[in-house]
Amino acid sequence: MFPHRLSDRTAFDIAQALVDGFNRHYRLFRETTAQAKVRFEQADWHGQQQAQAQRIAYYDERVNEAVAKLRSSFSIEQLSMDTWQQAKLHVIGLLTDHHQPELAETFFNSVTAKLLHRRYFKNDFIFVRPAVSTEYIENDEPGSLPTYRAYYPSKANLHETWKRIVNNFQLQREFEDLDRDIDNVVQAMAAELGGFRPRTNFQIQVLASLFYRNKGAYLVGKIINGFNETPVALPILHNETGKLVIDAALFGEDDLLMIFSYARAYFMVDMEIPSAYVQFLRGLMPRKPRAELYNSLGLQKHGKNIFYRDFLAHLRHSSDKFRIAPGIKGMVMLVFDQPSFPYVFKVIKDFYPPQKDTTREQIKAKYLLVKQHDRVGRMADTLEYSNVAFPRHRFEEELIAELKHFCPSLLEEDGQSGNDVLVIRHVYIERRMIPLNIHLQESNPEQMAHAVIDYGNAIKDLVAANIFPGDMLWKNFGVTRHGKVVFYDYDEIEYITDCNFRQVPTPRTEEEEMSGEIWYRVGPKDVFPETFAPFLLGNLAVREVFMAHHADLLQASFWQGHKERILAGHVHDVFPYEPGKRFRAGRGSGPFSTSQGDHHV
Repeated sequence: MFPHRLSDRTAFDIAQALVDGFNRHYRLFRETTAQAKVRFEQADWHGQQQAQAQRIAYYDERVNEAVAKLRSSFSIEQLSMDTWQQAKLHVIGLLTDHHQPELAETFFNSVTAKLLHRRYFKNDFIFVRPAVSTEYIENDEPGSLPTYRAYYPSKANLHETWKRIVNNFQLQREFEDLDRDIDNVVQAMAAELGGFRPRTNFQIQVLASLFYRNKGAYLVGKIINGFNETPVALPILHNETGKLVIDAALFGEDDLLMIFSYARAYFMVDMEIPSAYVQFLRGLMPRKPRAELYNSLGLQKHGKNIFYRDFLAHLRHSSDKFRIAPGIKGMVMLVFDQPSFPYVFKVIKDFYPPQKDTTREQIKAKYLLVKQHDRVGRMADTLEYSNVAFPRHRFEEELIAELKHFCPSLLEEDGQSGNDVLVIRHVYIERRMIPLNIHLQESNPEQMAHAVIDYGNAIKDLVAANIFPGDMLWKNFGVTRHGKVVFYDYDEIEYITDCNFRQVPTPRTEEEEMSGEIWYRVGPKDVFPETFAPFLLGNLAVREVFMAHHADLLQASFWQGHKERILAGHVHDVFPYEPGKRFRAGRGSGPFSTSQGDHHV
């Protein structure tokens, strides 16, 4: 009897230590997130960028802390499997009245995975499914805010209601002309709803925290009118004089899907109950997977957990096999997919052609750079996994052969309970897109022109975010379901500020002019934009569109000019809505100038 009670006490202490570790993580997460409001008010854009990158690392730091604490406090290797199972049950009890139970369960899984070898990492010891419900969690602490506020305007006080909605966020910076901006919102709302015809149930619901990202703050909510619900978002910016303006009124699911795109950086949102925010957002965007919503809120580890649960469910309810992904094969990545699953799996090869002077660690560092950087809607988010077990019989033999040839160090074949399992030790997973080179081949002239123009816009957005794509070939870009061109090959990216953009020198002799070889000195970070043309513009129709809209991308002065502005401390704006949706009246030009597609400030 005594050993059992001792084991149970140990299990409870482990559970308490894990929950304490998670609580510390979420407290630090919220502290840096809550400071986003102050950084926005103070126009501390560099601080916002640094906080964004640092916050991504918080989770792994806290997991490692928890692992170290458990190892120092308990004889982990001597603990029985029964102790771990009891620890899980105690965690469930400790999370009964918790405000972030789903996140704490994921934290438990992360720590346990580091402590137990995969062979002993069984469903009994982790949360394969949620154990604690997130339905109807309420924050009953004194002075706490509800998840969202509800307002009930009439036709007579609609302007005053919207003004109260904005003022309730208590931004400590003056608006240039809030009454003018509210008039614009009311007019846009009337146009969206087809006039103002309030039904019995007419209300505006607004999430209690603003959504901060880059240089913008987004008010997110919905307009309810009878049986109809209309998602709405109001982006709030600083103007050229440093005062606040409401820049646009965005309505409908498609507009919000662009704001919450997986190709954009995570938001800073101060939330006591994240699951309530996700539930509200899913009402606005029912087509958006819950995993991506958690990711967009900066809770990417739980997003990974949900994604993996969705993936396992998909495997159980599908029968098609994994195959080598269509398109031109990459030199450093082996890419495979499952036709019925809208994602691709990318594995770093063990060896590369001579022209690819890189290593596995350098490639992983590039992907981490993208994860921590402002992706400006032009770089796909990636989910990174270790030791993923796939059912081997679901792989086409051609794919198995490719994996064994290019990635043998990352493969492990394992038989568990009579089932053959293929374990891949490291893999990236991304949303599947149509490769741009394939899209151009299959599109009509109008679609081709749109894609080429947006390809140039994508590069200019990346430049504004201090990113040089490196390999700008069409095959390294994809087209999303919304028709946006997105970059997804990161092994050669560099910061613009680390590159030296040069013109090709004028030949000094006839021999140099006629030489088929490069006769001038080229440094490791030298880039010659005029040399892009032969690789990109072989198709005359593509060349005509590209030169009409983006000829400046072939000039070293374009790139060098952006480099100098970034080095001088300028932070560009790239916002997730079209210029035509902006309220331009009274704004002037200059800092609010735009290019085609997203705008660059």
